[in-house]
Amino acid sequence: MKFGKKTAFAALVAASALVFAGCAGGGGDVIEEGGSGSGGGSGDGEMYIAMVSKGFQHQFWQAVKKGAEQKAEELGVRITFEGPAAETEIAQQLEMLTAAIDKNPNAIAYAALDPEACVAPLEQAKAKDIPVVYFDAPCDGDVGLSLSATDSKVAGALAAEHMADLIGGSGEVAIVGHSQINSTGVERRDGFVEKIESDYPDIDIVDIQYGDGDHLKSADIAKTLIAAHPDLKGIYGTNEGSAIGVVNAVNELGLEKGKITIVGFDSGAAQINAIKDGTMAGAITQDPIGIGEQVVQAAYDAANGESVDEFYDTGSYWYDKSNLEDEKIASVLYE
Repeated sequence: MKFGKKTAFAALVAASALVFAGCAGGGGDVIEEGGSGSGGGSGDGEMYIAMVSKGFQHQFWQAVKKGAEQKAEELGVRITFEGPAAETEIAQQLEMLTAAIDKNPNAIAYAALDPEACVAPLEQAKAKDIPVVYFDAPCDGDVGLSLSATDSKVAGALAAEHMADLIGGSGEVAIVGHSQINSTGVERRDGFVEKIESDYPDIDIVDIQYGDGDHLKSADIAKTLIAAHPDLKGIYGTNEGSAIGVVNAVNELGLEKGKITIVGFDSGAAQINAIKDGTMAGAITQDPIGIGEQVVQAAYDAANGESVDEFYDTGSYWYDKSNLEDEKIASVLYE
């Protein structure tokens, strides 16, 4: 299933080799809901859904986990939720996926860091008749039945519209991205770039760099961009870590608040506080709790042999100092 949103990239040979070797384990956390035990299908009559996330450290994934736990409790199923320590650790994520498949769950929910490296292990899931649904980002191939996610290109375009408005429709901007491999990084970037190029001819995107969603790397990149482009008006950070890296950079440089217009992505206390104090102009938030709830529902339905939609768009929203307290916005923010 193609989902209409994916972009293919070269597979990581070393990571795939780990999968074929049957490696398991890794450095992520495991959260169990609705029961104990070590997994292994529904031997005790209880449905078990294994969730493998892109990461665990960012508040976004904690919010997805919260939504998943809420839905699991509502449905009376058991879940595990794990992810690597960093969203660059593709091999570790694949180890976690392989271990999850070995437990023979009733369904697997997976968020792909690399869309091709996951093809082989998910074929193993298919061979074992384990239904697979995706959240946040899909894998290539035809195994997955459904994707619960934000339409990242739409969200990137929304970020571009607000950036353009904030800088008066002209000037130089740059992007600090979190990945040029996984689909969310690619689509949030491309949605922004395509919108600027099509609708704002007087805005020049002078550079795009990638900091892996790491605060320190992203801060160093932002400092370099600011030094290289003295007329830079704005920087767009494509996830929580990227955006906070930019915020940290301007603070460390001692720049006047608002001198660089910063548009972020995702939520979290650090971004909310940066918006409140005027360092950041605003950001795009997703509905991570909704993503967690929806993917567990899709996994549950698939495990029961029910039909699921190919794509569940859980939405994206602009927030800034003016609407932080609005009921609709407050419901999709997380700290």
